[in-house]
Amino acid sequence: MKRVVFDVAALIARLVTGVILVAHGSQKWQGGLAATGQAFKGMGIPMPELAAAFATVVETAGGIFLILGLLVRLVGLLLLINMLGAITYVHAGHGVLSSAGGWELAGALGALALLFLALGGGRIGIDGIFAAMFRRRSERRAAEAERASQPQRPEPSNVTTTTRPATPATPAEAPRVPRQPTEHRAGGINDEDMRDIDALVSDEPPPHRKPPNRSDAL
Repeated sequence: MKRVVFDVAALIARLVTGVILVAHGSQKWQGGLAATGQAFKGMGIPMPELAAAFATVVETAGGIFLILGLLVRLVGLLLLINMLGAITYVHAGHGVLSSAGGWELAGALGALALLFLALGGGRIGIDGIFAAMFRRRSERRAAEAERASQPQRPEPSNVTTTTRPATPATPAEAPRVPRQPTEHRAGGINDEDMRDIDALVSDEPPPHRKPPNRSDAL
């Protein structure tokens, strides 16, 4: 959140400062570098022609660069030098207020130039776009270098897989049926009883059953 606030504040400061600088620089261009050099010479500025050209270019081109957010720190350095020269040779002896020729405007612009030099112009601008691109590229290169520095695990060439032999399906065991005894227990139905039952069903007289021998029974 703080970074966003700084970006918005830096954008507003750049736009306002850039418009002021372009206005002063265009005024010098319209008057001509020769006339501006003569005016600087009358103010006691050393090397007035070179100083006039420097001030005109810095104010005009620097103002445009500030609006675009391009080379903000360099523009801040050049603008700071320009304002320090103006304060030292022109406005220092006239007090603070600009109405009396003081250093009010030059001091404010110099302070803004110092901030631009120290902090930059924020992310909302051409400098911010290029900085984001370079940062992403450097992060990508660092990630690739880190991946390359890690030891690579050798991949097995022959992978043998052990398969368990298939267990043959065991057929379902047939239910065990108890074997019927061939001999009847005492008191059960024997073959003769079955013949008697068949004879009753078929309306035939049952065959004469031989009485059991008592000697056999005993």
